[in-house]
Amino acid sequence: IIAEQGPPRDRARVHTELAGAYYERGNLGVALEELRIAIAADANYAPAYNVLALVHADLRENDQAQANFERALRIDPADADVNHNYGWFLCQSGREEQSLRYFLAAVRNPLYATPQKSYALAAGCALRKNRDNDAYDFYERALRLDPNYLVAIMGMAQVRFKRGQLAESRALVSRYNKLVEPT
Repeated sequence: IIAEQGPPRDRARVHTELAGAYYERGNLGVALEELRIAIAADANYAPAYNVLALVHADLRENDQAQANFERALRIDPADADVNHNYGWFLCQSGREEQSLRYFLAAVRNPLYATPQKSYALAAGCALRKNRDNDAYDFYERALRLDPNYLVAIMGMAQVRFKRGQLAESRALVSRYNKLVEPT
């Protein structure tokens, strides 16, 4: 009922959540339709543009993805999810240096639930630019927030291996192996 008759912001939220669920399942066409409805209900709902940008990124429609991320950030520059996703998009688009700014903007938001993810992705982007010291720092921050965050454990193991810290790298790989189910 909310999706059809409620206040515009509630309708936009419900349709954006539906779009997100369809996006996660790989049903991009239905996700786009739900986002069209969400934006028609409330053209200033930043999360709708965030999901729309992700869909366009998956479709390799990078210009539309970029435009939607930028629109979401104009509406809500402090939105941690938008900043994180835009950072990821920039890093995947070969703009690693730019991406770090958005990852760090995401973690500055005190309400952001998963800053360790932004730190770990920032580290990966820093590694692509051979900024090993920055990557080390980002992985360290991610592990302080979540000592069992698998991406950060393996990333830190890689950085330590590159530095010749073989015992520390081996210890991290061992820790990783204890946390995951064998395949």
